[in-house]
Amino acid sequence: MSNETSFETFLNQQNEEAWASALATLLRSIHEVDRNATQIWFAFYPLSLFCALREAGDRDKLVQQLLLQGDYDLKDQIDRSHQFLYGHRFWPQIKRAVAAHADSFTESAHPPLPDQIFAVARATAQELKLDDSLLVGITAIALMTLQQVGLAAFKAAPGTISIDKKHAKKSPEQILRDRAKVDSQGLLGFLKTVNKQFTVTHDENDDKAKYKLNEGQDLAWGAAEDKSRDWVAIDPRRIEGPIPVECRSASCGTCWVGVLGGVEKLSDVGAREGKKIKEFGYIDTAEPKPLIRLACQALAQGAVSIVIPPWNGQFGKYLRSLRPSDDASAVRDEAPAQFQPDNQPVN
Repeated sequence: MSNETSFETFLNQQNEEAWASALATLLRSIHEVDRNATQIWFAFYPLSLFCALREAGDRDKLVQQLLLQGDYDLKDQIDRSHQFLYGHRFWPQIKRAVAAHADSFTESAHPPLPDQIFAVARATAQELKLDDSLLVGITAIALMTLQQVGLAAFKAAPGTISIDKKHAKKSPEQILRDRAKVDSQGLLGFLKTVNKQFTVTHDENDDKAKYKLNEGQDLAWGAAEDKSRDWVAIDPRRIEGPIPVECRSASCGTCWVGVLGGVEKLSDVGAREGKKIKEFGYIDTAEPKPLIRLACQALAQGAVSIVIPPWNGQFGKYLRSLRPSDDASAVRDEAPAQFQPDNQPVN
């Protein structure tokens, strides 16, 4: 488009494969507190779905066809889509830095996408006296957000954070310790073989956003018992507790969640979940314990921390139909790298 800036033109040349490659490069430089969260965010806001909706002849008809529900437009949540990342605390500074980077961008000579992300994160980290690794993930998210919403809308957003001061003061180490906590089973709990209960945290920035479930229960069953709030008033999709759910049989795709911590404490993906989650378009991987799960199929074997996306749909088959047949298998082979949990320490 004639109104595109040089930086927007550059970003619009970065397709899903380019971003998957960039994330693979960035991943080990992202602090452990945000490594899973960054991958989850990119699963929540896939570039391929955005492009399909943008290029649709009848967008509303396609939305209905793909059964999209909830808040799926990134342009409506520029400042809050990433509030589950630790790096969200530094969103105002990162947003300003990315906007300045976009304004100074020249077509003649520019480094690859990962190098630009590193450079913006490093400069902002020096300004804030932080470790670079805490800002790499949120910087990547800022650039993807800009690509999907455009520079004008990106700049126009207020640049505010969506968590309170108490939680904003938490250190990365505190958050990681909270995720690693083991539920006490009471006096002589180590002898328990049945009736164990575990805690599921569904918003790390809300101390009351927790519920209990029994060992072996799936995440959706436990959530259905939580009557602590008027969940429907908060989100019409939440008819049974904090996790949206309709079918309980992996048929609707409503209950997908991202696993911030404790992915190893959930049951392996079963054959049906593995098949359906690909059909929905949420993730394409053979990993037995991926970061994206269907809550009605993921059985708990310990405490976990999850994040609930603000929307759901069934778009996997449609997106695959848009891919050139010669490239389809290659694209599928590339996808898992973006969403594998990686617990390697940050240097």
